[in-house]
Amino acid sequence: MKTYQASRSPCPIGRAARVLGDRWILLILREAFLGAARFEEFIERLGINRAALSSRLAILQEAKLITRDPPEGKRAAYQLTQSALALRPLYQELADWGSAHLFEAGEAPTDWGAPTD
Repeated sequence: MKTYQASRSPCPIGRAARVLGDRWILLILREAFLGAARFEEFIERLGINRAALSSRLAILQEAKLITRDPPEGKRAAYQLTQSALALRPLYQELADWGSAHLFEAGEAPTDWGAPTD
């Protein structure tokens, strides 16, 4: 199981990469921005296995990017913290870059900010 250990790098990009550099972390946060809040919603939307999702949610909690309510037990809801919400412009820039540079002529990217349901 992956665990989170905060970076001690003097570089802010290095510190951000420690928590955001994992593919699943980026996608879990994207789904949270799109309204996913429950464990099963993340599983269904991402196709991630349970162990990988559990470890990434724990990392996001340790990094103070999400909170879990209730903190223990079943049927928890995950919510973005103010720190995570501050990432929205970064997600928009990443989506804009991906749209401009990673699609072939004639391919239409989806709007990342639109719910996938």
